[in-house]
Amino acid sequence: MPVSAFLRHSLRQLTTVLLAGLLVFSAVLVGGPSVEAITAPELRGQRAVQDISSNMHGRDLKEKEFLKADLREVDLGDADLRGAVINTSQLQGADLRGADLEDVVAFSSRFDGADLRDANFTNAMLMQSRFNDAQIDGTDFTNAVIDLPQLKALCGRASGVNSLSGVSTRESLGCR
Repeated sequence: MPVSAFLRHSLRQLTTVLLAGLLVFSAVLVGGPSVEAITAPELRGQRAVQDISSNMHGRDLKEKEFLKADLREVDLGDADLRGAVINTSQLQGADLRGADLEDVVAFSSRFDGADLRDANFTNAMLMQSRFNDAQIDGTDFTNAVIDLPQLKALCGRASGVNSLSGVSTRESLGCR
């Protein structure tokens, strides 16, 4: 490559790098759109629940994260869990009577044998979660997303009316 071609190529690269740097620097100075990286809950810390105890009755747990949490036999009755993330967690035998789980995401969690009477699961995402032998009298599942086999099993034992919404469990599940 002749010297003049090399200089033109180098000048073009230098100009490109300087313009890119200037754009980034001006975005920082002008207050361009902020970007937040999504990190693991261990790094976020503020949303992940660290202090799980056997009695969490009535606690405000809105938008908290329970990832791979052992909540077996835990009393979460009347707890406010709206918008919480409860993924791949164990809730067998947990007491969730009257708990508000509206907009909760509970992917692949086990609610087997849990007491869900009069709980609110409105708009909940419950894919791959299991509810074998869970007590669901008066539970409101309005607009919840539930796997078809679990939905059929829940419809097989659905009864009662939710005390707050006035919606029957069968109606909220869309049982026929």
